[in-house]
Amino acid sequence: MTIPTTFPNPNYTGTTAASSTSGSAGSAGSASAADGASLGGTNFLTLMLAQLKNQDPTSPVDSNQFLNQLASLSTVQGITQLNTSFGALSTSLVSSQALQASSLLGHQALVSSKTANLTANGSVSGAVDVPQTTSQAVVNISDSSGALVRQINLGAQSTGLANFSWDGKLQDGSQAAAGQYTLSAQFAGATSGATAASTYVNGVVQSVTMGAGQTGLTLNVSGLGSVPFSGVKQISN
Repeated sequence: MTIPTTFPNPNYTGTTAASSTSGSAGSAGSASAADGASLGGTNFLTLMLAQLKNQDPTSPVDSNQFLNQLASLSTVQGITQLNTSFGALSTSLVSSQALQASSLLGHQALVSSKTANLTANGSVSGAVDVPQTTSQAVVNISDSSGALVRQINLGAQSTGLANFSWDGKLQDGSQAAAGQYTLSAQFAGATSGATAASTYVNGVVQSVTMGAGQTGLTLNVSGLGSVPFSGVKQISN
């Protein structure tokens, strides 16, 4: 709370010791204000009472101004207490979120991704987000060179997630090499030609990290690395 400029009355020039003390406090307050400092609530009230005590009896301080000053002080103190309460609430929520996040370990997370990591003799499962009912939806799987190695036809699908599974086999039936593959999906739209759709991949949640500030909750998902919780579409057993 900065020192109010409406106190003391500018017409008062008292010479008592109390007035001198008040004047010194005012000078100190001016220096503090100039330095960008602020007074606490107790100091502010002490200074205000000293100024009222030494006001000019022939030209007293306007009671409305005095009440406005008290109202301002009350408002600032209320905001300070509110900020403290919100800080405590935020800490409590973070702790609660961390506890809940620990329950995600070992579960399958369906994560937004355009790539999938295939392990030796392994498989990949995921889903396509179909925005509208379609007569056909397909998933294309390409290798690191961009060559199409497998196409999975999902057939007719209604609006929502359409699950798919890749057994790790190439189009000719042979086993694909372990590594990272690119996913893309299309669905037959109302217009001629295919329309792109978003792809998601399943992975096991291996660890959970609570970030500071806006970082929030981050999941470490097998085959996908660190994933923000906002990128998770679905959690399953």
